[in-house]
Amino acid sequence: MQFACPIPKILLPVDGSDDAKRAVQFAGCLGSFMGKSLSGVTLLRVLTGGYISRHMANVDFRAAELVKNSEVFKRVREEHIKQDIMPLLDEAEKTLKDLGATLPVEKLVTEGDAANEILRVAGEGSFSTIMMARRGLAAAGGTPLGSVTSKVIYTASRQTVYIVGHRPLEGKACPIPRILIPVDGSPYSVKGVEHAVCLSSNLKGALGGITLLRVINVALYMERMKKGIDPEQEAQKIFDEAKKLFLDAGIQENLITTKIKMGNPIEEIIKDVEAEDYNFIIMGRKGRSALKEMILGGVSSTVLQRCSNPTVAIVSSE
Repeated sequence: MQFACPIPKILLPVDGSDDAKRAVQFAGCLGSFMGKSLSGVTLLRVLTGGYISRHMANVDFRAAELVKNSEVFKRVREEHIKQDIMPLLDEAEKTLKDLGATLPVEKLVTEGDAANEILRVAGEGSFSTIMMARRGLAAAGGTPLGSVTSKVIYTASRQTVYIVGHRPLEGKACPIPRILIPVDGSPYSVKGVEHAVCLSSNLKGALGGITLLRVINVALYMERMKKGIDPEQEAQKIFDEAKKLFLDAGIQENLITTKIKMGNPIEEIIKDVEAEDYNFIIMGRKGRSALKEMILGGVSSTVLQRCSNPTVAIVSSE
């Protein structure tokens, strides 16, 4: 079975920070494996206005709008893009190419609120994937993900969002050989498995292993039993269906591990991440228990906040 690649068109915001550079490295490595499955990547730099602050320090605020619309302002902006922004984008493109990505690269500079611009460009450009650093892009101190990253994750329900972890790239080694996929049988979880199948089939020899993890919520165990549902048998059925997708795509069975745990899903997933040192976690936006109106489920949200080393993909349900 061959899945259509779920990440053909990537939007990659960059700002020159170390975190953003890790995101570029991750995209380059992924691009080298995905090959023609990817149609392109757009490097996006959002100008937030800080570059003109020194030019407007002595300008009366009542004249600010006139200055912003003046030829002087336009020249300042053009010089800033030429001298500071384009070299940053050129460097990011070089990193992608050096890591073996052969996909077309577009460079885009916009201005405004960083999160809003990322969301606008992603929507108007029909991007399937947003790939971001955990921080950077004017991240607020004390926020594990950064304010911009958090807003994008919670709003971009139509895109799969990759949040690149803190683990550095070792040479040109692929940063995602060990993959964890929490599963619960929900449609969102199935989308996560399908996403992993596509990636795994392209990683080939670089793939170190895939772990399917089913955490049986102990608080709901008796409730399921009263409904005539054996949670452990249910977990095995979920595993069998997920494994079939991988096997049909040509993934070797010895690369797939299944685990059943009892307890709080959030805590058990995090314990497993810490114990096994996964590089990559793939999750659906919501699980079975998430409220319909929630854009991001509580389990996905908390795992994303607390697991900073691996890269986490929150897979779109569309």
